Amino acid sequence: MLIAPVLGMLLASCSQAPLPGVSGRTGAEAGGGQPSIVSLNPCTDAILAEVTVPGQLLAISHYSQDPASSSMDPGLARRFQATSGAVEEVAALAPDVVVAGSFLPPATQQALRDLGMRVVTFPIPANVPAAEQQVRDLAALAGNAPAGNALVQRIETALAQSAPPAGAAPLPALMWESGGIVAGNDTLIADLLGRSGFSNGVAARGLSQADYLPLERVLANPPKVIFAVGNARSNQDHMLYHPALDALKGTARVPFDNGLLWCGGPTIPRALARLTHVRRAVAGS
Repeated sequence: MLIAPVLGMLLASCSQAPLPGVSGRTGAEAGGGQPSIVSLNPCTDAILAEVTVPGQLLAISHYSQDPASSSMDPGLARRFQATSGAVEEVAALAPDVVVAGSFLPPATQQALRDLGMRVVTFPIPANVPAAEQQVRDLAALAGNAPAGNALVQRIETALAQSAPPAGAAPLPALMWESGGIVAGNDTLIADLLGRSGFSNGVAARGLSQADYLPLERVLANPPKVIFAVGNARSNQDHMLYHPALDALKGTARVPFDNGLLWCGGPTIPRALARLTHVRRAVAGS
């Protein structure tokens, strides 16, 4: 087995010289004494890119540099080094803190902790308050609370701008993903639907998060709006664009970027802008 010797060499190199592309600083030196950070999750990538100072975020997950899985602006993502999340790669970067999603395997978490790194995991936020708290927590972790407060204020401004007119009836809608999967009510996107003038139609159909909704049931009881959340790498998108849907009267079928579906932080204003544009186009308000 060569892993242990290779890991030993990587650790030695970290203690002797800074890595290229990390502004010549590692550890707590990055960001002027603030903790250096590696992010392994595309949702935390996007937030940390906005609440850290130059040189502090040593790397983001490779997902954020892939348009099919990123919620970040591609140009912003390319400014950062990317990592696959392998223990050896993270060890070579020598961060003070590793930020990841709650699905990070326990064995990986322990290996990183054994190497002296702090590991902090964050779940996918289920609503706007949880998403705003996640922003504040990540900004506090980075030692830059004002940046977190500024991002939360952007979210609040976007919420105010996307609110439907007083008394307007919510438009019945579905977030319909590749393969016929629907977004349940206990999700961030469902909260954003409600705040921007829609009602999520899954509960009335007896469905919850990640349940399957077949084409026949959509045709039998179509909503006012179908948000088609396609995936460029999926061969299951044919249902979302089935010719039978073209015959529906009074139903708008509009594409919705899957990069806007799950992440909070700076993704929220972009998702709200898309939802608001569709609501105004369909309802005229």
